[in-house]
Amino acid sequence: MSVEVTDNRDEARYEIRTDGELAGFAQYRLEGTRITFVHTEIAPEYEGAGLGGRLARAALDDARSRNLSVVPRCPFVAAYIRRHSEEYLDLVHPALRAELMAGE
Repeated sequence: MSVEVTDNRDEARYEIRTDGELAGFAQYRLEGTRITFVHTEIAPEYEGAGLGGRLARAALDDARSRNLSVVPRCPFVAAYIRRHSEEYLDLVHPALRAELMAGE
């Protein structure tokens, strides 16, 4: 199974595909140097395969490479950052870090 994550800028979302088929996406809003993740969805037939984590990781890694500050309004992305705080908490806008880590 081949897995690929791409940034579909026209749709303002990162998409994850398996063998060319759309398996899920992470919707965002880009405002200057800030990216706000608002919704993540994995198709039911792909749930449980770890694709959500791969999607979040790729999106956050891309945000880092573009020097973007992350606002994790999507509960899935927020939870992913909490679970991997040593890798990704530094991407979150400083004013939001304590709130994020409190699980709010």
